[in-house]
Amino acid sequence: MPDIKHFDPDTALDTVVRLFWRQGAASTGIQDVVSATGLNRSSLYATFGGKRELYRAALRRYVEQWSWPAFHRLTEDGRGLPAVAEFFGALVEIRCTGEYARWGCMIANAHAGGENDDPEVRDLLERHHQRLRDALRAALAGAERQGQLAPGTDLDASAELLALLAYGVNLRSRTGAEPATLHRTVAVALDSIRGGGAAPNSH
Repeated sequence: MPDIKHFDPDTALDTVVRLFWRQGAASTGIQDVVSATGLNRSSLYATFGGKRELYRAALRRYVEQWSWPAFHRLTEDGRGLPAVAEFFGALVEIRCTGEYARWGCMIANAHAGGENDDPEVRDLLERHHQRLRDALRAALAGAERQGQLAPGTDLDASAELLALLAYGVNLRSRTGAEPATLHRTVAVALDSIRGGGAAPNSH
């Protein structure tokens, strides 16, 4: 007779996401997962596999819940630079204030940590970067059509620059960077590609 799960795997995985996001994979052991979820080891192993498989599942859940929706909104927004400024404004706020302050980004944390020695994790990180860059480029293309960019702006290079800035915001926020400082840095980056007729964003 098959073993019957007496717990909701999705709820358990959401708890695990928060654990890995806050602490990182290296600092999180299976006993931490057991304590956080209230599940025994055999249930965890039977449902998710070992720690490596559990981390992969948590990272996938993170990008599905947090990254992909934000990238989709940015791609479809259509306002150009105001959409980019709003994207970064929301990023700074969630990284520096409220429940998730100083947790950073689970993806950026994986870039900086030992988690990326896993080929499957590296593949997800690369796909995440491509989609972030593509979303930023789509927003910049909209800005170009609306005359918001300086003449000759390289959309591909600018999208890559802004993607790297997003990682920087995520990492700096973990060490307690002031929101005002991060907002000013973003504003300077956007001013560097802004056309003379576009109104600056302010915080």
